[in-house]
Amino acid sequence: MTENEISKILVNIFLKVHRTLGPGLLESVYEVAICYELDKAGIKYKRQADIAVSYENIKLDLGFRADIIVEEKVIVELKSVESIMAVHPKQLLTYLKLTNIKLGLLVNFNVVLIKDGITRIVNNL
Repeated sequence: MTENEISKILVNIFLKVHRTLGPGLLESVYEVAICYELDKAGIKYKRQADIAVSYENIKLDLGFRADIIVEEKVIVELKSVESIMAVHPKQLLTYLKLTNIKLGLLVNFNVVLIKDGITRIVNNL
């Protein structure tokens, strides 16, 4: 599957989860529901995946984690906040660069319409 094919599947999952649960819950609730849907669809993912950071050949153990990495091709960063801050897309772009993954989806579930809460972030795609 390509990044765009995975993205389409994920957007449909986000729609279903948001329609079912609504806005305003903790990010962890949406994460579990999304992973459940990925399991049902037979799609591989890593939940709370470690992201390594190196500095001058030293591995820094800093505890960075991506919420979900799907098929080693798309990072999903979940939020449930009043509004996305400028740092959120930058954080996801940094995760993409550190992992050499080309596509990230920043998803804020605390919105009336989930389509308004999804932001695509690309890293040389």
